[in-house]
Amino acid sequence: MGANNEEYIVEMRHITKRFPGIIANDDVTIQVKKGEIYALLGENGAGKSTLMSMLYGLYEPDHGEIYVRGEKVEFKSPAEAAAKNIGMVHQHFKLVDNYTVGENIVLGIEPMKKALGIFPYVDMKEANEKIRTLSKEYGLEVNPTDLISDINVSIRQRVEIMKMLYREAEILIFDEPTAILTPQEVEYLLKIMLELRKGGKTIILITHKIEEIKKVADRCAILRRGRLIDILDVPTTSTQEMANLMVGRNVELSAVKSEPHFGGVVLSVKDLSVRNEEKVQVVKGISFDVRAGEIFAIAGVSGNGQVELADAITGLEKIESGSVTLLGKEITNESIRTRTESGISYIPEDRQKFGIFMDFSLRDNMAIRRYYKEPFSKKGIFNFAESEAYANNVIDNYDVRSGQGAKTIMRSMSGGNQQKAIVGREIEEHTPLIIFVQPTRGLDMGAIENVHKQILQERDRGAAIVLISLELEEVMNLADTIGVIYNGQLLKIADAGTLTSQDVGRYMMGVTEA
Repeated sequence: MGANNEEYIVEMRHITKRFPGIIANDDVTIQVKKGEIYALLGENGAGKSTLMSMLYGLYEPDHGEIYVRGEKVEFKSPAEAAAKNIGMVHQHFKLVDNYTVGENIVLGIEPMKKALGIFPYVDMKEANEKIRTLSKEYGLEVNPTDLISDINVSIRQRVEIMKMLYREAEILIFDEPTAILTPQEVEYLLKIMLELRKGGKTIILITHKIEEIKKVADRCAILRRGRLIDILDVPTTSTQEMANLMVGRNVELSAVKSEPHFGGVVLSVKDLSVRNEEKVQVVKGISFDVRAGEIFAIAGVSGNGQVELADAITGLEKIESGSVTLLGKEITNESIRTRTESGISYIPEDRQKFGIFMDFSLRDNMAIRRYYKEPFSKKGIFNFAESEAYANNVIDNYDVRSGQGAKTIMRSMSGGNQQKAIVGREIEEHTPLIIFVQPTRGLDMGAIENVHKQILQERDRGAAIVLISLELEEVMNLADTIGVIYNGQLLKIADAGTLTSQDVGRYMMGVTEA
């Protein structure tokens, strides 16, 4: 075998990994060549991260073997993987906020010197010089003396990449690295990857975003429900082909949208301001109207006040000043139930805190909005058959996968399936106003396609829809009108047809002048 292995820097052969009730990886074999960008494409829960966590030493496989540079390895920890020059940038960064960039990069392998020959101290000057050199070499643009708490998400990500390079990693694993970035930051990161490859690094990219694979990857392995479906040469494969293999059927890559027919104003928000628990003003004098049959999408980078805005409209957050009017009636100070009954459906960002009761069954969660009204209850008596039928309807229409149907306890379902259930329940109310915050977060391509279809059906029915999303593609695909939020203010409101995704990306970063 020896000679054959030379061209592969990483081989994972016949890897199987089980967790209780699920086979995360089912006999998967991948072979990565030195110096290539190798993509792992698959929907959520396809087993991509699990596979790479075994290469990084976080898990051990139940069956199968891993070879690095032709040598069989059995990693018991990430430290053992790092010793073989393997690094990983996780979706959730592992940085210490009150340390500098440089201190984070050398953490655990600090360059020590001795003062007066006896007192050990960390030579940060030397470390920072090395970091500056590496940063220039790969176009990373990080300043080693900045505090982590003062830098934005995309620079934090670069610090994570620098941590790997400083430790002389040769095999770099990126886990969904673009999930939190604006379009400009995504472009920049993809450029960095190409620079790293030019410098001889091998990159494994975990993602469900086909466009990105098309821009940088050489080859792509497609996983579906734990199994390896195919390995493709990226330059010769179409995005449609990749999408179909990933989902297992023909996928509509962009939502089919009819011409809008706007009715009267359903929601009117005037000069709305909100302070958070720390008494900081997070929504600053926002005004907009949403008409019947209109999708008003709010685009923005996470943490710019969009969630507080939605919570203020629905009554979860106290309004400091300004007013909210629904169908001509002011509801600024009404209770949550009064607002709900006036005609608001809400898919919140924090689905487990506000969207569902984790220890109730799917059936009870589906009935939660109208358990006290007919047909769910009559003269105070709850009708179980009716609520079961309603839950089954949501399960069928929204492809909610649950072990025991309507009786399944919510906690035992995956996040994606909990999300589908909430989206289904709220849409099926067919209210005049529907507010979606991150409706497709954690959903895979097939489910996203279905939710988008349902949102457009509601719009065509005449609902007013507020869509708050961090996914720019989703905003561009669905919106009739786009509002871009930055630092608690709507910087721009315009007809969706007049803005490109680059325009929206610029406003998301606070740039108002083109």
